Amino acid sequence: MRILVVEDDASVSHWISSKLHRSGHSCKLVDNGRDALRLIREEVFDVILLDRIIPIIDGIQLLRLLGTEPHPPILILSANDQTSDRIEGLQAGADDYLGKPFDFTELLLRLERLYYRTKQIASSNLIKIKDMMINLERHEVTRSGQLIDLTNKEFKLLYVLAEHPGQTVTRSMLLEKAWGYHFDPQTNVLDVHLSKLRQKLDAGSKTTIIRTIRSVGYALG
Repeated sequence: MRILVVEDDASVSHWISSKLHRSGHSCKLVDNGRDALRLIREEVFDVILLDRIIPIIDGIQLLRLLGTEPHPPILILSANDQTSDRIEGLQAGADDYLGKPFDFTELLLRLERLYYRTKQIASSNLIKIKDMMINLERHEVTRSGQLIDLTNKEFKLLYVLAEHPGQTVTRSMLLEKAWGYHFDPQTNVLDVHLSKLRQKLDAGSKTTIIRTIRSVGYALG
């Protein structure tokens, strides 16, 4: 899992990060709600671990600002663990709530549960985004009911974007998933394929379904 840890206590965040790394997961640490909101909108994470009391924008405000925006599942980790606190957090949009102090094994199980639940939903043979339907079993894509003929590479690029609908997928992630590059080579191969993919997807439509997020990457939907 790629996990965003939002926690302003450095000792706690580094302890959690260390334990998660040893469990085979990668983490990004941030200590305030403003930077967390920016990262959630700009990068792709599998789950988010969110402290409730953080500077600038607190956890509840952050959840409300995200609202219906596409984002990964969020687990609140907080010393505020009264029934009313948990109800408020879940009503604001959190997917799970765990009080401090906590057992790391339980925390890891809860994070993995959120991750696999999301993956099970995404693993359906059909993915619908706006007026576009992707059939993973048949490798078919339709938009407004019209079949779109894609190459294998174009389909792969579209699938990588569709795994994270509405979220920004970086160039490096697209290159890694579609070509196996673990770096951004000095080539326009991605731009060429994405340009052709966009032309095919947008033909006959008034709206563009793949958005460019300047200097970062691309978002579908």
